[in-house]
Amino acid sequence: MFPANPFPIDKNAKLYYRVVIKMENILEIKNLEKTFPEVQALKGISFCISKGEVHALLGENGAGKSTLVKIVAGAQTADPGSEIFYRGKKVYFSTPIQAMNDGISVIYQEFNLVSYLSVAENIFLGREPLHPWGAINWGKLHDMTHQLCEPLGLHIDPGARIEELGVAQKQMVEIAKALSQKAELLFMDEPTASLTDEETQKLFKIIRDLKEKGVTIVYISHHLEEIFEITDTLTVLRDGEWIGTKPTKDVTMDELIQMMVGRKLVDLFPGRDVEITDEVLLDVRNVNRGDEIQDVNFKLCRGEILGFAGLMGAGRTEVMRILFGADKKDSAQIKIKGKDVTINSPVDALKEGLALVPEDRKDEGLVMELPVDYNTTLGNMNGVCKANFFIDHLREFEVVQKYIEEINIKTPSHHQVIKFLSGGNQQKVVVAKWLFIPSHIIIFDDPTRGIDIGAKFEIYKLMNKLVGEGIGVILISSDLPEAMGMCDRIVVMRGGRITKVLQKEEFSQETIMKYATGG
Repeated sequence: MFPANPFPIDKNAKLYYRVVIKMENILEIKNLEKTFPEVQALKGISFCISKGEVHALLGENGAGKSTLVKIVAGAQTADPGSEIFYRGKKVYFSTPIQAMNDGISVIYQEFNLVSYLSVAENIFLGREPLHPWGAINWGKLHDMTHQLCEPLGLHIDPGARIEELGVAQKQMVEIAKALSQKAELLFMDEPTASLTDEETQKLFKIIRDLKEKGVTIVYISHHLEEIFEITDTLTVLRDGEWIGTKPTKDVTMDELIQMMVGRKLVDLFPGRDVEITDEVLLDVRNVNRGDEIQDVNFKLCRGEILGFAGLMGAGRTEVMRILFGADKKDSAQIKIKGKDVTINSPVDALKEGLALVPEDRKDEGLVMELPVDYNTTLGNMNGVCKANFFIDHLREFEVVQKYIEEINIKTPSHHQVIKFLSGGNQQKVVVAKWLFIPSHIIIFDDPTRGIDIGAKFEIYKLMNKLVGEGIGVILISSDLPEAMGMCDRIVVMRGGRITKVLQKEEFSQETIMKYATGG
């Protein structure tokens, strides 16, 4: 049943509610339901979003957030009996184009870009400016792209192909594309997942500017500190059900976490009682590639988690891809557990016990058409095969079930095709796959991007467990609180070089940003 008053009934809430009901609702959702094979994703969801507000949509992975957004935006259909009212009128969008033409745009967590086309072509795809004779006006197209991208801090050639960009740059292109559509209702699904603090603040300024112009933003994020900074109202879903809608200012962090996960989390980062020794697990020297990466040297010792921090384009991911053999190099000397190794391909890296959990799960971490079990064991088929040939399905089930429980992967079954899981649960399967590969060292490249706070905690515990078992862990993180909470040392990079290696007692966001920006 649609709640008559979604806010708590107390003195403060009553006063706020009197103000809210005078505001125009741009979106009303009533009894929204959606059933997929083997699972009901949405169970009678009902709430309102006021025009011109920034409204947070929160919940753990699998709570139903993305499904709700896709239904409103015309990418999926709701079950019979569901109702959506947009600008006071009951609507039904059967395609995203219909929703877009009516002023609804979505920045999805998974990129919706054409890799072989340019930045400009992706932003204005199907809406390119034309000459009178019908050809694309490339000069005007590139000028329009510059005008959109510059305020976002995306200083990039409009003619650059999407496949040449990093994850953070692709995210900014998605934001620019959505802004180009002049939306009245804009959904942002994890828009800061790959952005630095500086880039996030630029985005927040854009959000505030849009709000002043009357644009309504629905903001989905697992970075809860962002919710309190940028949103006016929040709605929480859990297991496909509506838990509550409240003014953000009336909710504490602890209350919000409890609404989301159904329990209290005492600490955001689990403690780790592991002695850091002088034994060097990984010794890297003279990593170079043209002007992009220059003279990178570092060591990883037994018992520590080594962090890498820096702004977009600092070279963190590029260095790790070189070490893993995924990208070419000019030079690199690598020792693993005291042994000189030569790594020219990912196959070489795996043989030497070096694993990399990539930041781009969709293109580099998963086979989207295969089910959960195949994706989990694909990197180590010998671990589930008999006589190196026949798959031992009982063993496979035990392996997959172990990671489903440890990382809290929400899936109706082991055989669910991976593309039907939420983005956060897909990310958990990527992590599970690499944990199943026997390794001496595991590099995690933004492993908690798009993952809810409860699942983050489980992955942090797994990292601590790996370190306790003597496995080296490197954590690349765009989330500075995460890097400071989990790491024993942080290597700060800027412009392809290491600018500082910080010890635990030196950690602060200001210090990290100082060395990341050259300030």
